[in-house]
Amino acid sequence: MIYSMTGYGKSVLQLPTKKVTIELKSLNSKNLDLNARMPSIYREKELAIRKVLADQLTRGKVDFSIYIETTAEDTSTQINVPVVKQYMTQLKNVVDGNDIELLKMAVRFPDALNTVREEIDETEWKSIETHIENAINDLNNYRLNEGKVLEQDFNQRISTIENILEKVIAMDPERVEGVRERLLKGIEELREKYDENRFEQELVYYIEKFDITEEKVRLKNHLNYFTETINSKDSNGKKLGFISQEMGREINTIGSKSNYAPMQQLVVQMKDELEKIKEQLLNVL
Repeated sequence: MIYSMTGYGKSVLQLPTKKVTIELKSLNSKNLDLNARMPSIYREKELAIRKVLADQLTRGKVDFSIYIETTAEDTSTQINVPVVKQYMTQLKNVVDGNDIELLKMAVRFPDALNTVREEIDETEWKSIETHIENAINDLNNYRLNEGKVLEQDFNQRISTIENILEKVIAMDPERVEGVRERLLKGIEELREKYDENRFEQELVYYIEKFDITEEKVRLKNHLNYFTETINSKDSNGKKLGFISQEMGREINTIGSKSNYAPMQQLVVQMKDELEKIKEQLLNVL
């Protein structure tokens, strides 16, 4: 089972005087890159929120946001009446105007409005914490569904590489015989007599030098290990990345040793499938 690092989660809490919306967005990243946006009233809770997110989301570029929409007559900003009246009195000595015009000017001056610092209501915060968990669960479900799509793609491409590898294995005797024929033809063109025993010894040495038996076995093992890791309980994109690197190493070695055009064409096909796997692995948690 694998999870994508791409996801979205949302939860909305309706309180008597306001609506609180919690949003989580996640993209791929090598590590956890967390950005938190929230009203100043909740800033003292930021470290606790970050810890919860880090424990449950593990990796990804994560944007966490809390939005507040006031739905009733509830505001922390109040008019500083004595200051505004003093401004209006002073303005009357400077300009002519009715009280409404003077008031419009007075409220723009410093200290005309007072913002009362709100304190967190712990009961309210408990409800918000619950909805933060809901948003995290929502995002993780999104990641899981995206992971299932990736898993299907990986299984298909691993199966394709396995099928191509079987063609490589079936082609190997033909490749060896081709090497033998090229050597014989080269000697005949030289019109030189040769010792058949010596030729066989040299041929064995040459074939051993370009033998790909170990690479075929190791590649098959890596393909099986990749599939086992996908089906394991935990999602581990980094581990899958390491396995794909080992797969690439064996495929490249087969290509460099094959010395046979039809087999090299098959190697190119395996490389193409593996590159697509590596691209998708960047999104795996």
